[in-house]
Amino acid sequence: MAIEPVTELGSGGALRVPRARVVPLSAPPSSYTAAVERYLTGAGIAKSSARIYRISLTTWGWMLAGEPAPTGPARRGAKPPVFPVTAIGDPALPEVLAELAAVRADEMDADTVNRELSIARKAIGWWQRQGWITCDPTIGIERRPAPPDRTKALAENQIAALWRLDVALREKTFWKMLYESAARADEVLCLNVEDLYPQDKRGRITAKGGATEWIHWQSGTAQLLPRLTARRTLGPLFLTDRKAPAGTPTLDVCPETGRARLSYRRAEEIFEENTRLLANPLASPEDIEDLDGWTLHRR
Repeated sequence: MAIEPVTELGSGGALRVPRARVVPLSAPPSSYTAAVERYLTGAGIAKSSARIYRISLTTWGWMLAGEPAPTGPARRGAKPPVFPVTAIGDPALPEVLAELAAVRADEMDADTVNRELSIARKAIGWWQRQGWITCDPTIGIERRPAPPDRTKALAENQIAALWRLDVALREKTFWKMLYESAARADEVLCLNVEDLYPQDKRGRITAKGGATEWIHWQSGTAQLLPRLTARRTLGPLFLTDRKAPAGTPTLDVCPETGRARLSYRRAEEIFEENTRLLANPLASPEDIEDLDGWTLHRR
């Protein structure tokens, strides 16, 4: 954006004090969508972040057009409104935008709302520096306080959505056992088939120091366990998909299948990957690689 001094004649021919006039560095794009693309390519946004930025700015596109942003299934396939980027300078927009942002903040988690607001403000600031718009309509919209506990338990509706995921039997059983037993993930992964007591709905593990501890579960896990063990009588309960590599400790290898005990790291990766769309309900499946899912601590 360039600023040129402008000299005007006052009454009686006297010269007035020069005032500044904003001169755009380039012609404003024909639409808000085009302005978003110009921002993503011209502001040095990393390719790994461009998808998330585009999702957030598309969401804000509805609100900047004075419309509520669709959520859930209605978001997928919905066509963003078409309007000129200069419309962001409408004097009436800040009040309307504040109301729409407040409604959205009540529907979404604080982290998502704050991330989207931050991205929108970065883009608006860049457009201002290009001289395409002169004001920021988000001024006055405050960030939402993030919950102090980032590992809080999932809500009932989130748990219900988790059970509807189409995942392997191993994951279904593992997640169900974590939920019903309230045990730590590393404790559950230490379970061996020979240490299960299905009739009592419990399993025995050896804690640090050699002490014996028990994990108790409910009917959901009890129904899945026979299918998971499939006549196995020894070895780790939760196994990897491949044969154990050479050098794997004997205690972590199934003597019947030759597969290794599932590690915490891999179990965490699988859970995070499968819950990305649940944690980001506004995203589309093609954006999944750039999203963050839930962690095992939140199950």
